[in-house]
Amino acid sequence: MIYSLVYVSSAVQVFTAAELHELLTVCDKNNRRDDVSGMLLYKGGNFMQALEGPEIEVRATHTRIRADLRHDGLITLIQGPQAARHFPAWSMGFRDLEAPAERPSAYTEFMNTPLNDREFTANPGRAQKLLKMFKDSR
Repeated sequence: MIYSLVYVSSAVQVFTAAELHELLTVCDKNNRRDDVSGMLLYKGGNFMQALEGPEIEVRATHTRIRADLRHDGLITLIQGPQAARHFPAWSMGFRDLEAPAERPSAYTEFMNTPLNDREFTANPGRAQKLLKMFKDSR
């Protein structure tokens, strides 16, 4: 069994492209070391991240993220065992939702919902839907 955790958080200040690149470099290194895979979405200073892997490592990663002073208001949407990884080849899949890009064929206004909006906290399955849509559009 794989342990999965999805959370949303807000950055204390908006990340620059260089800061996002640095964050992703460190996360990729740590996740490869810890056998953690997943995906990170970023929009307007808000993050949504899926983490999956051995439970101890996923929880330790989540604890490090909670302690990171660059984040605030972290809300865990989903956590628990799952049968298989959704992002097996991605130590850190990433998508900046503010960056210009073609809209995936599955685009809906749902994509414009703030990542920490009550829409996600009231219906955590929407977070998984969002993450899967970006995984499938890569």
